[in-house]
Amino acid sequence: MTLLAITGLPGTGKSSLAEGMGKRTGVPVFAGDWLLGALKPHGVLDGLSRPAFLALYYDLLGTLIRRQLMFGQSAIVDCLLDDEIADRWARTAARFGSRLFVVECVCTDETEHRRRLERRQRAIPGWHEVGWDHVDRMRAEYPPLTGEHLTVDAMDPFEDNLGLINTYIGGGFEPTNQ
Repeated sequence: MTLLAITGLPGTGKSSLAEGMGKRTGVPVFAGDWLLGALKPHGVLDGLSRPAFLALYYDLLGTLIRRQLMFGQSAIVDCLLDDEIADRWARTAARFGSRLFVVECVCTDETEHRRRLERRQRAIPGWHEVGWDHVDRMRAEYPPLTGEHLTVDAMDPFEDNLGLINTYIGGGFEPTNQ
């Protein structure tokens, strides 16, 4: 079983790649924004400090990861990630005989990155679209990853990036236990 975390700034293609890997493999994709979108209408996020918000975000994703791994099943996670959370999830994966693979998505052409962000319509119920100011804030809040990871560029063809990810994780996901 494999734990794959796909991270990167908004608009760099992480959700598209996570969904593409999920569709090809049948492995469930857990997306942080979808979890938050489900909580937002219920007021759960109202008034939370930034540290409390982030703790909730990563604990929800961590719980879903643990549950998959407990059952001997692989998982894909679509979220912003830093080294501390990656280390925590790597330890969780190791406890279940799995390994964490981290893929960082970037877009090396800022003009194209802005264009993609401005045109995207994710339509996550309860959640919002973000602007370039949010990208700048996330860039400041999330330093570059220093741990082992693969970097893919949104300027490269989508299929090529999926192939790079598949190679990085060793040829694909193992079949899940029935």
